[in-house]
Amino acid sequence: MPAASPFGGYRLGRTRGAIAIAVVAYASSRAQLPLVLGSFGASCVLLFGFPDSPFSQPRNVIGGHLLASLVGLVFLHLLGDAWWSMALAAGCTIAGMQLTRTVHPPAGSNPVIVMLSGASWPFLLTPTLCGALALVGVALIVNNLRTGRAYPTYWW
Repeated sequence: MPAASPFGGYRLGRTRGAIAIAVVAYASSRAQLPLVLGSFGASCVLLFGFPDSPFSQPRNVIGGHLLASLVGLVFLHLLGDAWWSMALAAGCTIAGMQLTRTVHPPAGSNPVIVMLSGASWPFLLTPTLCGALALVGVALIVNNLRTGRAYPTYWW
């Protein structure tokens, strides 16, 4: 059985995750640009609940989301949104993240999101890249507020 988080960890994760989504959603509203992806909620679980995990490092969060959305867009525009192209895109996303050492499990849903929404190429910039950068930016600030904490563990 996994070890339980210390009592304060639950409050910190909850508060930090809420702050991150609030910042990205508010920026999206103010800029009138799509900056929020459904997969960003799961990214917050890692970034603020498990910030030392390899899956939570900037390389993985940004690279994983970008690669996954790119794969989804390529498959959507070359093969359409059929069930089998969605499945191939998801599988290729997993392999691509493993090959590039940018595994970020929440990003695995991006090809599905791309296909279900019929996204176009600007989806790579907004919401994918800008939103992932904003999440990492918030994580850099709030995960380092407490002394003795150093986020990220590594960049590249």
